Order: sequence, then structure tokens, then C-alpha cells
Amino acid sequence: MAPTALLSVSEKEGLVPLAEALHHTHGYRLLSSGGTAAVLEAAGLPVTRVAEHTGAPEMLGGRVKTLHPRIHGGILARRQDPSHQADLLAQGIDAIDVVVVNLYPFRETVADPEVLWETAIETIDIGGPAMVRAAAKNHADVAVLTSPGQYDGYLAALAAGAVDGAYRTQLALAAFRHTASYDAAISAWMGERLAAGSPSTDEAPATFVLSLPLRQVLRYGENPHQSARWYSDPRAGWGEVEQLQGKELSYNNLIDLEAAVATVCEFGYGEGRVEPAGGERPAAVVVKHTNPCGVATGGSTAEALKRALDADRVSAFGGIVALNAPVDGAAAEHLAGLFLECVVAPAFSPEARERLAAKANLRLLVLSPQAVRRAADQQLRSVLGGVLVQQLDDQPVEESAWQVVSERLPTAEEFEDLRFAWRLVRHVRSNAIAVARSNCSLGIGAGQMNRVGSARLALEAAGDGAQGAVLASDGFFPFDDTVRLAAGHGITAVIQPGGSVRDRDSIVACDELGLAMVTTGRRHFLH
Repeated sequence: MAPTALLSVSEKEGLVPLAEALHHTHGYRLLSSGGTAAVLEAAGLPVTRVAEHTGAPEMLGGRVKTLHPRIHGGILARRQDPSHQADLLAQGIDAIDVVVVNLYPFRETVADPEVLWETAIETIDIGGPAMVRAAAKNHADVAVLTSPGQYDGYLAALAAGAVDGAYRTQLALAAFRHTASYDAAISAWMGERLAAGSPSTDEAPATFVLSLPLRQVLRYGENPHQSARWYSDPRAGWGEVEQLQGKELSYNNLIDLEAAVATVCEFGYGEGRVEPAGGERPAAVVVKHTNPCGVATGGSTAEALKRALDADRVSAFGGIVALNAPVDGAAAEHLAGLFLECVVAPAFSPEARERLAAKANLRLLVLSPQAVRRAADQQLRSVLGGVLVQQLDDQPVEESAWQVVSERLPTAEEFEDLRFAWRLVRHVRSNAIAVARSNCSLGIGAGQMNRVGSARLALEAAGDGAQGAVLASDGFFPFDDTVRLAAGHGITAVIQPGGSVRDRDSIVACDELGLAMVTTGRRHFLH
């Protein structure tokens, strides 16, 4: 008896050439249903419809088509098991040798945030995963193809007589990953929908499920001896980014880009995740090794960019630039003479693209506000044997909770600078200190083992610019040493979370030295 191929696919790419080769070249009988059968019949191929094969018509509006013993018996029967073969013979069931199935487009359906619950539920495939899992389970005898990308390789192996057990095992692994990813997409969507309608989302699911398609095998990881891969949702965040020019993104590029965009979003990014406080101006951020080294706002994109670069041009060399407004020709002029790895913005004007085209290795990236908005609000980090999951630290600043704890009130100008410095310091690695004035960073101290050490770095970087500037700290002051150091460099106001058992020491130092101090009631450690 001729071998049998069962074909039932949502994605029709490559279907007809595969079926033609199976039938005309290798003598397979074609078994199919629904739209797949219609495509094959239109191509002039002889097809046995599933309903004809099983003797059971499709029912429940198509919900039940392939769920039948003549289908699953033909897939699951072990060829070398006499009892299985006896069962097939007794029931008049033909063996099925290759199963070609890909599933209903659930991800594509729920990509629309307005999709109806009922519509999404009807896009959950039942018969398809059942056939895929059955064929993958019986990979000792059955080949299963779940992607058009496998068709040419399978036909080549078939022609060479190389569809052996090892090859079928690899196909089975791909099939189980396919159904696992499909189920993960369904559970993730359903969980998000139910959480959105629930008054409380504090209850953690018993199992954390994540399914992301491979976007790119990276050249290497943080260092050349480390392998790395990039998995991403193609409809959100960096998975949706458009690269206009430049080399492939690297692992380190992506890590730095994440830090840069998180920082610039503090000052508004269209419909991005962080809601601006109102009246936001263009902002620019320069990042080096995940830390901002220059941050500024301005009356135009070009002004903001120049101010951010001027904040620390030495550190900006080889850095990452993020802007929250379109890059125009004037802004591009400030980029053209620099060595940078990446520039990311909501858009680039034709003039900007033309001006930067000569920098062939510079990566220009368009990240839409919608892509930022659609990204998940959870942050993942691997640990030995597991994953830590936390909510992103991206909540809007709540100035209503701030308190002036010093005798002297900050001036209006100081308060504006404190607001800017606080929004900046939350994106600096702890222990974090930022010195700023006139909506521009002057010095940043990051990642030191003690807070006064970070303060020294920030104040030294600010130099004479610290005179009349403000200082922000991501965590409380455990001692008054940072306040006294800041005053010695000319700082006039400080902002910090408060909450230390020795808060009073720092407040007394401020009053003694004439500084204003504001506490926010919220810390922003970044590890």
C-alpha cells in the first residue's frame, strides 16, 4: 500500500510544492481536510478528504474534524507491534506515515488588543495539536512537519533515503516545542485578560510560562567566548524595532539600549510606558555600560542631544544614544562626528538619514511608542536553576508624597532641578548619585560599594559645575558624610528617599550648612 501523508495547515506557504513532491515523486497518498484540501484540489492534486476517510462528517462548525480513531490510530500505531497492527487490520485503519500540521494563528489573532474573547477562543486549535503530539510521540515510525521551513529539508532527506530515526526524533523535538509555544501563548493571553479584569493581580501563578520565538543568533554574548541568542515578541518592544542601517545588534548593544530607553522614557516617549508629567520637552540620553553618562532636555531634539553629549563627551565615546523625539537634520549634525554604537528614537527624518548614511556601521533604530507601550511590564533575571520576576520600576513619580525636611525650602529653580535629578538617578546602578542643574546631568556616580564613594565620583565629574547644582541619591543616607561632601562642592539642595534610622543626622547637616533637603518616600535601587 502507498504511504500516506496527512496535511492540515493554517500557513499555506510551500504546501503545494511539498504535496506535489510527496505525491508525484514519492508516491504518497494525500489525506487532507478543510481549506488545506481545497488548496490541494485547486492545484490538481488527488486528495482524500478526512471526512471521506473517517466516514464521519465535520461537525460543530468545524470544531471536530480530525478527532477520530481512523486518524489517530493511523498515526499512533507502532509498526513493529503485532497487537497494534492487528488492531489496525480489525478496524480497517490505514497507517499514516507523515503528518504535516501547523496550527491556527492564535498569536496573530490576539495581537489585536481589541480582539473579542469569543474570537480568540475560537482560534484555539484542538485537532492540530492532537495530531502533532500523536505524530511526535510515535516518531519512531512517523515524521511530523510543523513549519514550512522544514519542507525542503524533509524532501531532500526523503530523496536521499535519510529519513531515519535520528531525523524523525529531531522533527519530534521541534513539534513538541511548537505545541508548547502554542499553549504558552494561550495561557499568557488568558492570564493577561483575566488579570486586567480583576481587582487584584497580587496572586502569583503556580507556574511561570514564557514562550518567545528566536529572533537572532547573536555573534556572541557579553564576551567573545560566550554564545548568545535573542528571543523576542515580534509585536512588542525590541522585537518590533526597525533597524535602518548599521551592523547587527549585539548582546551588549541590546542591554545598553534597554537602559537608554528606560531612562529617556522618564521624560515622555509618545504613548510609551511612562506617562510624562506634562509639558515635556525633547530629551536625550547617552548610556555607557548600562549607566547614563549624559542626560538632558532641551527646546529641540538637537539642543537636548548637544547638552547630553556635552555632559561627558569622554564617556560618550562608543556609547548608546536614545531620544524621545524624532531625529532631524540638526540633531544628526551632532551625531555625525562621533563614534557611537547605536542611536534609537521614535523616528528619523530624511535629512537625518541622509546625513548619517555615511556612518555605515552606526546602528539607527526606530522604536515606536506603540512598541514600548505593548512590551510586558515584568522584568526577568536568571539565577541558578530559576528565574526572578518583578514588576518594572517604571511607575510615575508621585511628587505629592515628597516632603521638605530641611529648615530651608528649595527655590523654584532648585525644585525643578531636584525633579530632573530624581528621574535620572533611578536609572543609575546602585549605589547611585546624580548631580544636575538646568535639566542636565553634570556628574554621575554608579555602582560603588558605599554611597559616599559614588558621591565623590559624581561631584568630581561635575567639577566647578557643582556650584549651585543639586544632588540626588537613589537610597537613603546612612550617615551625614554625603551631605557634608556635597556642601563642600557647592551643592545647594539634595533629594533622597529618606527612611534611615539616622535621617536626622543628614537633616541637621543640611540645616547647619544651608542646604535644602527633600525626601521622596520611595527608593530606586537598580542592581
